[in-house]
Amino acid sequence: MKNSFLSFLFSILFLFSHAFVSAQTENVKRILFVVTSHGELGSTGKPTGYYLSEVTHPWDVLAEAGYEIYFVSPLGGKAPVTAFNMEDSVNRKFWQNEKYRHRIENTMKPEDVKSSDYVAIHYAGGHGTMWDFPGDTLIAKIGAEIYDQNGVVSAVCHGPAGLLNIRLSDGSYLVSGRRVNAFTNEEEAAAGLDGVVPFLLEDGLRKRGAIYEKSAPWQKHIAIDGRLVTGQNPASAHAVGEAVLQQLRVLQTE
Repeated sequence: MKNSFLSFLFSILFLFSHAFVSAQTENVKRILFVVTSHGELGSTGKPTGYYLSEVTHPWDVLAEAGYEIYFVSPLGGKAPVTAFNMEDSVNRKFWQNEKYRHRIENTMKPEDVKSSDYVAIHYAGGHGTMWDFPGDTLIAKIGAEIYDQNGVVSAVCHGPAGLLNIRLSDGSYLVSGRRVNAFTNEEEAAAGLDGVVPFLLEDGLRKRGAIYEKSAPWQKHIAIDGRLVTGQNPASAHAVGEAVLQQLRVLQTE
C-alpha cells in the first residue's frame, strides 16, 4: 500500500514538474534570425556567407536578456559562414554554445516557420545576402507578418537586402518613408566589391523610398524608426542588438 502511494505521489510530482517546465518554455520570447544560404561571391570563385559577428553580437545581447534565438535561411540546413574570427570573444562564446551551434548549422526552412511564434526578426549581413535575400518571397512574408503583429524588424550591414521587398498588409514597402541604414556605396567600393555584387544596397533602399542615412565608412551607425532597426556595418551589430532589446522593452510596457 505504501509503495503504491509513493508511486502515485511521484507520478503527480512528475506531471506537475512537466507542466511547469512546459509553461516556462511557452513563456520564453522567441526571436528569428535570418542568415544567407548563398556561399559564392559572384563569379569570383571566392566563398562568402553570413558574417559571423553580425549574428553573434546581437545574439549575445538578446540571449542574455532571456530571449530564445532561432535561425532560418532560404534553403534551410547548414548556412555558409564568413569572417570566422575566434579571437572575437563573443564569436567564440556563440560557437562553443552547443545549442546555438546546432541551430545555426541546422537552420529552418522558411516554410517551416510560424511567424506568430516570434516577437522580432533579425536579418544578419554578409555578402551572400545580396544574392538570395531580395528574391525570397517566403522570408519577406515572414518579416511582414512579424512587423504587422507589432513585432520588431532589424537588419545589419548587407542584411537590409532582406527588407527591400517586404510589403506590409496595407501594400506599402516596409522601408518606404522610414529612416534606414545599411552597408554604404563607399564601403562597397572600399571593399572592392561594388562591381561584384548584383546591385548596390544603398541605391536599392533609396529606390524603395527609404530615408537613407549613413556615417563615414566602417563607423558604427544605427537607425531606429520605431520598430525598424538597421545598422551600417559589422561595427554596428552590437548596437543593433541593444536597440532591438530597447524596442522590445518599450512594447512590453504598452
